[in-house]
Formats: sequence, C-alpha cells, structure tokens
Amino acid sequence: MRKNIFRLFSIFIILLTIIACKNEIREKNELVDLLTEIKLNFAPDKRVALFDINAIKSTKGYILTGETNLPEAIITLNEKLKEKNITFTDSIKLLPSKNLNGKTVGLVTISVANLRSNPKHSAELATQALLGTPVNIYKKDGSWSLIQTPDKYLAWVDSGGVEPMTLAELATWKSSNKIIYTAIYGSTYSNPDITSQVVSDVVAGDILELLDEDDEFYKVKYPDTREAYINKKDAELYSDWLLKTNATQETLVATSKKLMGLPYLWGGTSTKGVDCSGFTKTVYFLNGMVIPRDASQQVHTGEQIDDTKDFDKLVPGDLLFFGRQATDSSTEKVIHVGMWIGNNEFIHSSGQVKISSVDKEAPNFDEYNLNRYLRSKRLLKSNNGDLLNLTKTPIFNN
Repeated sequence: MRKNIFRLFSIFIILLTIIACKNEIREKNELVDLLTEIKLNFAPDKRVALFDINAIKSTKGYILTGETNLPEAIITLNEKLKEKNITFTDSIKLLPSKNLNGKTVGLVTISVANLRSNPKHSAELATQALLGTPVNIYKKDGSWSLIQTPDKYLAWVDSGGVEPMTLAELATWKSSNKIIYTAIYGSTYSNPDITSQVVSDVVAGDILELLDEDDEFYKVKYPDTREAYINKKDAELYSDWLLKTNATQETLVATSKKLMGLPYLWGGTSTKGVDCSGFTKTVYFLNGMVIPRDASQQVHTGEQIDDTKDFDKLVPGDLLFFGRQATDSSTEKVIHVGMWIGNNEFIHSSGQVKISSVDKEAPNFDEYNLNRYLRSKRLLKSNNGDLLNLTKTPIFNN
C-alpha cells in the first residue's frame, strides 16, 4: 500500500515538474518574443537606436538587464510583461547615464571628429561629425563617450573630439551669433593675420561662435573656449547663410563638383575624405539639408523616381542607389549611392569623387554600377523619411 502511495506521489511530483517546466518554457518564449517585438518596433536599426536588453531567470521571476536610450520602449515592455503576468525586476539602465552629472549634451570641438563603432581608436570609423555639431551624450567608457548626432547616428568619440555641456549651456551656445566655414579647407589663426600661428584646421560646414569682427576677420570661439580668427572670405555669418541657403538642382551640382577628386574614406563625411553616402550627405548638408548617414538609410527617404533605368525621368540632385537585387532566397542590399548631375552622368565617391556615365558610348561609362542599379530617389522638396531642413529645424540655433 505504502509503495503504491509513494509511486503515485512520485508520479504527481513528476507531473508537476513537467507542467512547471512547460510553463517556464512557455513564459521564457513569450518573453523572448516580446523583447524581439519591442526591439523591432522601437529600435529596428541599431545604428540609430539602442535597445540591448537581456532577461535572466531568478527565483523571483526574471531580472531585466542591459541598457537603452528609449524610455518609451521600457514603458511599453513593462506594460506588456504585466499584461502577460510575467514576474520581473526592472534593472535596465536608461541612458543617459547618471554618472554624466547632467552633462548629457555636447559640441564637437575639432574640425572633424572621428566617430567609431567601439570605444577604441582601432575600431571601425563609423562616421564623422563636424566642428560645432550638437550631440547627445549617453555614457562614458574611460576617455570615450557614446554620442548621438543630429541624424540620430550612434557612435563613440574620444575626449578630444567633444566638449560635454549641460542643456542650459548648449541653449546658450545656440542663442549666440555664429559663423559657418564655407571654403573647402583652411585654418584659423591666433591673430587677425594669415601669417600668424595656426590655431586649428577647419573644413566646409564647421560652425563656431562669433565674438567680434573687423573688415577682414571674424573672431571666433571654440566649444572648448579656444579663441581664433577666420578670414571673412572663407566664412559667413550662420544666420545669413541660413537665410539664403536653398537646396536646388543647380546648387547641389555646383557643390558636388567642388569636391571632385576628394579621396575615398570609409566612414568619412567631411571634405577630408568621404565614402559614397558620406559624399551625398556632405553635398546636401552644405546646401542646408541633413540626410541619413548610410546609403541603406538614404534609400528610404524621398520619392521614388525610377527603378527601370529610365534615366530620362531624373533631374540633377536625385540620388541613385546600387547594390544587390532581391531574389527568392535573399533580400535586396543597398551598397552604393551617387548623385545625378544631368547629361546621363552621376557623381559619386568610388576611389575618389568622380563623374561616371550611364551612356554606353561615353568615355566614362560605368558598366559595373549600371549593372547593379536599383532605383533613384528625389529628396528635394520631399518630406518622406528622416530629412531635416536647417531652415525649419534649428539644430545649430534656437
């Protein structure tokens, strides 16, 4: 009798264990599915949004760890976990880090800051940011800071590239008078004299606070408080530049041709060197528009004009995208971008900034890129996608 009772009890315990295991597996699968869903909804592109969350099983449910810069994602996650009756402890770090002591924004303080995929100089050059660019600062790792640029790109910059600030300090800077450097490349000087000591190099698009001016020079201040002088022929008052800046077919082509021969640089978005999407981004920025960083992001902006190689539909300024066509077994992959300039030609960064043709009879015919052509998009006068017009979106001013 006792043996039968013991056997029944053992079977009961085994059944309970099996049920508990099944419930735990079901609950874990639900949690994994939920984390995936939240990430797809709030952070589908890790280049512009951070959602790195893990769940660790404990005796009291699950412990959520990791970090994100998306408070809305955490709120949604918590609500859905409660709806599913999943017991959890929220130990997620919401960025910006409290260790920043309120200095959660900053300004790029060198002519071109190299922004890397990881906090070390040997890491991939992900992108660049120009002097005077406002950034969000999320956390530090030694002398490196994880920042986000106005085009939402996330990357690491070393301490020499950015000046941390409070929101109030950045607001003060935005309200100040500023100049924008308009020459392709040059220098600032310690005195109002081009033969005086160089303070730093500067490139097209750099922005500095204006302190004073005379007939020939602007006196400017860097975000890290250095002071210098810029020859007026190489710069303009930012307010004046903004008033007259209007991206057109003609101005985009004129700007692009000023960059002819510029060397190809993976991750480059300045007149020191550009990759293919860095080139189109730079051309548009110097005409008052901030467009996404990478070709695979730029392709999701603007209005589609062509996808059949009917180049008669294109106008100067349209972006042409190249890459791998989608197949039954693989997705489309956008690899390259250039800008149409008319006369069956497009300008792009490939080895160097150069002009290529889709005309088979032209001496600069580009058969390779013609064969991998995907589509063309028109960004001018479009509100489709992440496009910022500096006359409407005050990135550098209040």
